[in-house]
Amino acid sequence: MHLVPRWVVFAGFSILAPVAARAQGATPPTGCTAAEHRQFDFWLGRWDVTVSGQAAGTNEITLEEDGCVLHEHWVGSKGGTGQSFNWYDRAAGRWHQVWVDNQGTGLQLSGTYADSKLTLTGSAPGPGGTPQPQRLTFFRNTDGSVRQLWETSSDGGTTWQAVFDDDARAAGAVD
Repeated sequence: MHLVPRWVVFAGFSILAPVAARAQGATPPTGCTAAEHRQFDFWLGRWDVTVSGQAAGTNEITLEEDGCVLHEHWVGSKGGTGQSFNWYDRAAGRWHQVWVDNQGTGLQLSGTYADSKLTLTGSAPGPGGTPQPQRLTFFRNTDGSVRQLWETSSDGGTTWQAVFDDDARAAGAVD
């Protein structure tokens, strides 16, 4: 059996270790600072949410993962809770949202921002398990409030019915 002298092993590590360390340190810049990543920042904050003037719940939207994820924390006035994760996908040029609530309901949507609103679409099981188109639009209102309109379609997207149409105002704000 042929043994390699210790000094050869040590010399090899001495030469290769700095190269490996530089390669491991060559990571892309952290954070999501491009303008596209900031399009949905109008939703950040603590919100009192109403539907037709009646309290529907509270929502807190936080910015996480070095500014790459908007994390929604929903608490409904009737006890329901839910969370969503929202991010801009640089490669696809689209926004994505994944939602899950305390009933185990999930929804995956994607879409784009234009004209002061973010529109996300996807599908969810409808009656009999048939996929039904879903559309969720966040409107950036000039007064700083946010309107969230969730719609579903039973005819493949020809017509839409509102599931949830809310008005979110900064927590504690008075009309």
